[in-house]
Formats: sequence, structure tokens, C-alpha cells
Amino acid sequence: MLSKEEDYPGNRGIMSYVNMSNLDRTIRVIVGLLMLGAAWMGLVTGIWKAGFEIFGWVPLATGVIGWCPIYALLGIGTHRPEM
Repeated sequence: MLSKEEDYPGNRGIMSYVNMSNLDRTIRVIVGLLMLGAAWMGLVTGIWKAGFEIFGWVPLATGVIGWCPIYALLGIGTHRPEM
């Protein structure tokens, strides 16, 4: 069994681990693509278009890399460690 110090992912560096499950990652990639697609295809306009173009990259990027900075700061995650 791992000691408390070894179990904490922060010991490996804050960005050196995956903290999202495959389902979480898939949903984020789909949401990011939908947001960017809606903005680029003109389905949303005005401030919504700008917001979708800017913030659509956030779920897309976090889903692709599998690491969420908010999860890391809060010490949570949806990824189950391998046994």
C-alpha cells in the first residue's frame, strides 16, 4: 500500500499526471468542438460568438491533454488510478 506522501499526485508535479477519466475527456472534447463549431458556422452571434470562440478551447484542450487545472487545484479528479 502506498503511503500518504507517495499517493499524492502533487509529488510528481502538478502537471505530470492525468486527472480526468476517459468519459470526462470525451465529453469535454465534444463540448469544445460543438462550441467552436457553433461559433464558426454562425449559429451564435454577438457576444455569444466571441465567448464560444474563446472559451470553446478550454474544454477541448483539457479533454485532449487529460489534465484539468481546476481539478488539480482542488485536489480532485475523475481518473481512477490503475491497480
